[in-house]
Amino acid sequence: HLAEKHPTDWGVLNIVVNGSIVPDAALVQFIQDHLPTDTLLVKDQIPIAWKGSRTSIEGGLEQKQLAEQWLSYPNDCLRIKHPWDLFVHNGQVLKQDFEQLTQGRTSQPLSPTNTLIGDPSQLFIEEGAWVEGATLNTQPGPIYIGKGATLMEGGLVRGGLALCEGATLKMGAKIYGPTTIGPICKIGGEVTNSIFTAYSNKGHEGYLGNSILGAWCNIGADTNSSNLKNNYVTVRMWDYDAQRFLDSEQQFCGLIMGDHSKTGINTMFNTGTVVGVGCNVYGSDFPRKFIPSFSWGNAKKMTTHQLNKAFETAERVMARRGLVLDAVERRILEYVFETSAIHRRS
Repeated sequence: HLAEKHPTDWGVLNIVVNGSIVPDAALVQFIQDHLPTDTLLVKDQIPIAWKGSRTSIEGGLEQKQLAEQWLSYPNDCLRIKHPWDLFVHNGQVLKQDFEQLTQGRTSQPLSPTNTLIGDPSQLFIEEGAWVEGATLNTQPGPIYIGKGATLMEGGLVRGGLALCEGATLKMGAKIYGPTTIGPICKIGGEVTNSIFTAYSNKGHEGYLGNSILGAWCNIGADTNSSNLKNNYVTVRMWDYDAQRFLDSEQQFCGLIMGDHSKTGINTMFNTGTVVGVGCNVYGSDFPRKFIPSFSWGNAKKMTTHQLNKAFETAERVMARRGLVLDAVERRILEYVFETSAIHRRS
């Protein structure tokens, strides 16, 4: 359902990488230097990459179909198996990206109104970024400030942090790494080890830790998410593939929220809550820990957020950023609405 939005530019010779694999420099170099044509690269029986024609690739990357055309990868590689793996491994990937993005380049100077703690080489400010009156600590990890990004006065940042293009950290924000704030996001309050995809807002006070937010989300003022259970046991989270709650084997897990979802002021989320796409959650009590896509309501009652109403909201929200909810985006949301109906109560 995402193929139309992200079409493949096929060539005569193509390299396809398993989407759950996070390639590093070593893997890229190995594929370029050692992977023959029409050969599957595997690690621990998991397909990693395939080089070949479009016809051979579209035939599938199943090892059982290509038993005599595979090569074992000798190094370790990072694989994302569950959504919570994204924030668990974000520090490692953030450092990797920082090195790649800044290699051989010179950062814009840091204004003297700021306080820098740690190695200056671990801070990189792109052209057009505005950083004034903030405290930045690179000792725990690198800090990357993207083109046109804003770090307002009073901001407190402990790396690693990626504040991506056009994103904003509001006055007095407290950010603990490793955290990634995607393009055009606006973030305030207190955040720890979280990922904001793009165009999402958490503009006010409230805590969010060990969490992932999709695109076009809005977190109401004083919304808080627990990321640690009072008995300190590992957190169970909803898994869409398994269709049940699984033990994350992590002690710290907060909120995972899909695109176009919103919260009202003072909303509370329990440890390890999963919210789907197109939801509107509000109220003074903890809602259930799995909220299906296109749900509207609170802890006492959840109803279906009708698709036409969700479209109207998305249109208004995207128009504020000069973007349009086009036919492709509508078809994606329609697909999610239809396939998530089994989980909704009404």
